[in-house]
Amino acid sequence: MAGPLCELLGERLTDRHQAEVESSPLGSDGRLLALYFGCSWSAPCQQFNAALADFYGRFKQGEHADKLEVVFVSSDEELQPWQDFVGQMPWPVLPFQEKERKTKLWSKFKVTNIPTLIFMEGSSGRIVSRDGQLIIRDDPLGSEFPWGPKSFGEVMAGSLVKHSGQTVNSADLSGSYLGIYFSAHWCPPCRSLTRVLVEIYRKIKESGQKFEIVFVSADRSEDSYKQYFSEMPWIAVPYTDEARRSRLNRHYGIQGIPTLIILDQEGRIITRQGRAAVLNDMDCKDFPWHPKPVLELTESTAMQLNEGPCLVLFVDSEEEELEPAKQLIHPIAEKILSEHKAKEEDAPLLFFVAGEVGKTPSPQTCFRHGVVPPTQPPSHPTYNSNRLGLVARLNFKNWGRRGGAAVELPPHG
Repeated sequence: MAGPLCELLGERLTDRHQAEVESSPLGSDGRLLALYFGCSWSAPCQQFNAALADFYGRFKQGEHADKLEVVFVSSDEELQPWQDFVGQMPWPVLPFQEKERKTKLWSKFKVTNIPTLIFMEGSSGRIVSRDGQLIIRDDPLGSEFPWGPKSFGEVMAGSLVKHSGQTVNSADLSGSYLGIYFSAHWCPPCRSLTRVLVEIYRKIKESGQKFEIVFVSADRSEDSYKQYFSEMPWIAVPYTDEARRSRLNRHYGIQGIPTLIILDQEGRIITRQGRAAVLNDMDCKDFPWHPKPVLELTESTAMQLNEGPCLVLFVDSEEEELEPAKQLIHPIAEKILSEHKAKEEDAPLLFFVAGEVGKTPSPQTCFRHGVVPPTQPPSHPTYNSNRLGLVARLNFKNWGRRGGAAVELPPHG
C-alpha cells in the first residue's frame, strides 16, 4: 500500500538537514502517520512544536518506537524561516518546493486552524484522529497507542449532571436521540445558539420524542460554566471531568464552537451540522435532521461552506426555479452521500442551490462564516479560506448561456 502514500506525500521527504527520506516505508502495515500542519511564524505552532518534540522523543524510546512517524506540512512562503523552523524537528518534512502538494494536503484534510496534528493509518490512509494535539496532551507517554476509535458508550461513560445538582448515568441515554453540544459562555455565537436550542429542545420534548442534549463545556472557569449551564434545561458532562470533556472533543474531532452533533438511538452520527439543522428547522419538522443531499444556500446554511469543497448552483431570479435546480443535482448528490455514508465517511462534496441576490448571502458572508475555535477569544474568528469552491450559474430559460468557474484559494495560516 506504499503507492497511495507516495501519491499523497510524494516519493521523497527531507529531514532537518535537507537529506532525502523515502516516504514508502511510512505506508507499512501497523504504522501510524501524524501529519503536522503549521508554519514558522505562528506562536502557537512554536509552542506546540516543543511539546510535540518532547512527546516524539519519549515515544521513540518506547515499545512502539517504529510504529509512528510525524511529517510536517508547512504553509511558509519564505525559505529561511522554514529552514530555521524545521531545523528544530526530529521528524521528516514535506520539501519546501512542494507547494502544490502542500495546498492539496491542506484542502484534503480540511485544515482550518494551526497547529493541526492528524493521525492516520499509513497503509490505508484512514484517519484515526483529527485531534492529535489532545492525544499528546492526554496521553503524554503514548500508553493508549494506537488511539483507535471507541464507541459512544465508551467515550461518554460516567455520570452526567443536571443544573439542579442531580446526576444521571450515561447508560440511561440508550434508546434516545442525542445532541452533543460543544459550547462556552465566552463565545457570542454559542450564546445565540443556546437560546434557540432551548426552544427546540422543549418542542421536541413536548412532542413525545426521546431526545436529550449533553453539554460539553469549553468554558475557562467553573463559575462561568455554572452560570452558562443554569440557562440550559438539559444535562452536562461535569466541568471537573476534564479528561472526559477532552476525550469527547477528540472523539468527534471538534475544531470550533458552537458545534452540535446529532446522534441516533444507537450512538451513531446522524449529522455534524446540528447547528445549521436547527436554525433551518425551527418547527422541528425534519427532526432528527438526517442530512439532505442538496441544501438551499441561506445565512444559516452558509456556515457549512467552511466544512469542505462545495458545489453551489445559482439560478436567476425566480424562486420557483430553485426546486428544478435541486432536482437537477439531487441524483448525483444523493449517490455521493449514500456511498460515503456506507463507509462511515463524510461526503467529499457538499451541494447547494442559491436564488436571487438579496435572499442569498454575499460571497463575503459565505466564505467568512467561520466558527470560533475553543482556544481563541471571540474577537479572533476563524476564516476558513483553504477551500475549493465550485460555482455554476444557470438560467433555466436560457440554458447554457452562462458558465461556471472553479477557484482554489491558498491555505490560510
